Formats: sequence, structure tokens, C-alpha cells
Amino acid sequence: MEINVFKILNKTEVEGPGKRFCIWVQGCLRKCEGCHAKKTWSHKPNKIMTVDEIFELIKKQKDIEGVTFLGGEPFEQADALGLLAQKVQSLGLSVMTFTGALLEDLKYCKDKGFDLLLAHTDLLVDGHFDSNQFDLSRPWVGSKNQRYHFLTDRYSIDDINKYKNKLEIRIDKNGFLFVNGMADFDKIENDLCLQVPEIKV
Repeated sequence: MEINVFKILNKTEVEGPGKRFCIWVQGCLRKCEGCHAKKTWSHKPNKIMTVDEIFELIKKQKDIEGVTFLGGEPFEQADALGLLAQKVQSLGLSVMTFTGALLEDLKYCKDKGFDLLLAHTDLLVDGHFDSNQFDLSRPWVGSKNQRYHFLTDRYSIDDINKYKNKLEIRIDKNGFLFVNGMADFDKIENDLCLQVPEIKV
């Protein structure tokens, strides 16, 4: 089974609890106004990888706590990500998934892929990004309407409250700047007089 991938970070500390392997999927139909991940919207193939290929990369990582799925919209590739999440949890790692949908709607659909991904997600963040409710007071989310759902007993709100929003900045060998994490990207762009890549919601 294949996944259309936008980007993978082998290790990050700003996309969920602890050190995490992070997968941005390619493709999102929601197109939230104010989204800073517009490059993930297109459904054209970007980097096609099999579940097993990604799982092998995850197994090679040392001292990570879990894996985070974001994008893009992970539930548009729920069948493959659900299978990957199941494999990830078999290693004792946690799974965090972001979605613009609401948990109630995902459950109501009774879609086998949705059910599989939900069954193997420890921490779900749901709700579309709403620029009219912009708020950075909580970790990893950008608007007040977005919610944390603890689908297993792996995490609790006390765990979440230990974290603050942070940014990571990487420059690759070609000089491309990659920024991930949660912040006011418009303010950063204006203050630094440079264009921040459209990566993160």
C-alpha cells in the first residue's frame, strides 16, 4: 500500500509529545483560509512511498517517542496510514494524527480506513484551521476550535500542558529553508522581511 508523501522528518521535537518521526502527507481538499501548508494541498504525486518503506525508516530511528501524521489531510489516505499506525504501535511507539475533520464525523462515516486509523491513534487533533479564531496558547494547534482527543490512555491533558509551541528551522544543502512547528508565521515573515515557506498549519 502506498502513501503520497509531502515531507518526512526523521526526528522533530515540535510536532507532538517528545521526539517524533513526522510525516506530512500530500493532498488536502479542505484548503483552509490562512493555511501555511498550501504546498501540501495538491493531490498530484509528490513522493510515493510504500507503508513498508516508511516503516523501515521509522524502525531505524533511535530514542523517538512516536510518529505524527499531518499534512495535507491524513484521513484522505487513511487506509495506508491506518496500516502504518498499527505497525508503529506494535513497536511501542505512540501515534498522533492531525485532521481538519471532526472526530464525530469521522466516526459517523463508518469508513474502514477511518476506523483503522482512529483505532491506532493515541492522540488526535481535530478541527480545521480557522484564522478568525487564531490562538497559539496551546501546543501544536493554531485556532481555538481545534480539539485534543485522547483515544488511548497513552496521553492526558496533563501531558499536553507540559509543552509550549516552538519552531525548528532547518537549512538543507541547497539552501532551502524548512520551518516547522507552530507560530505566527505571518508575523515572522513581516519581522524578518523574508518569505517563510508554506509548510505548517
